[in-house]
Amino acid sequence: MTDNSYILISPCRNEADYMRLTLDSVVAQTVPPDLWVIVDDGSTDETPTILSDYASRYPFIQIITRENRGHRSVGPGVIEAFYHGYDQIDVSQFEYVCKFDLDLDLPPRYFEILIQRMQENSRIGTCSGKAYFKDKKTGELISEKCGDEMSVGMTKFYRRSCFEAIGGFVRQVMWDGIDCHKCRQLGWVAVSWDEPELQFIHLRPMGSSQQGIFTGRMRHGFGQYFMGTGLLYMTASSVFRMLHPPYIVGGLAMLWGYVKSGLQGNSRFNDVELVAFIRKYQWACLLKGKALATSELNEQQAKVWVTPN
Repeated sequence: MTDNSYILISPCRNEADYMRLTLDSVVAQTVPPDLWVIVDDGSTDETPTILSDYASRYPFIQIITRENRGHRSVGPGVIEAFYHGYDQIDVSQFEYVCKFDLDLDLPPRYFEILIQRMQENSRIGTCSGKAYFKDKKTGELISEKCGDEMSVGMTKFYRRSCFEAIGGFVRQVMWDGIDCHKCRQLGWVAVSWDEPELQFIHLRPMGSSQQGIFTGRMRHGFGQYFMGTGLLYMTASSVFRMLHPPYIVGGLAMLWGYVKSGLQGNSRFNDVELVAFIRKYQWACLLKGKALATSELNEQQAKVWVTPN
């Protein structure tokens, strides 16, 4: 195992419309993956044919096929497919592990820079760049406005020792928020950077998969409810989203998803200590601003961080 060895694990289903751009951008990386496991989770389009073509040309690409199981839940279903690949690989061979979607177009030094940043700061447990999408009418790149205190879900780049310490991903909606909070609880740093060489194009914008953006944003609201987010913080977050594309409707959908979950009495995350940790952090964000609250929390949590062997 080298200091910059990494594995990508990509759950996918019916990604033929986007995946060639993603595949090309990964094979063109200045530091390509040592292994790229792509889990074809029952695709019925041209995905298997495209994957077979690339795997025949690039030895580091390995395809694992699952039978079509019908409807796949966006949160738990994706993570189940991720683990279907993860559990078949000896991940101890790699310093870093990344859950990676097949609808992204990366800049060429993306993984090189992430590894460099993690080598410079041993407390960084997970990191990413920032997602942008193209406006359909103007072609303008628009930020998805992901917070600096999170690594984004479509490219979750992890130090393997951190991933193992937090117990991996929960197989629930909002898995990609819970993991970053768990990192901070254990003293690790979760971070993303909005810099030209780390800005990538999300070919299918956040919350737009399967049934459209409104449904996707409602699902995000449900995820926040499940995670234990308080109503005041959720309201503030939804108002913030209303100010960015898709204007008004995106934020309203998030808030409705949260409120509807409460009205229906949906279940919530059962890690009492972590939920309390999250809510305390969210209150600090409301009172001090997210940047200061995150900085202070990272400094405070340094005392509980255990240096990996």
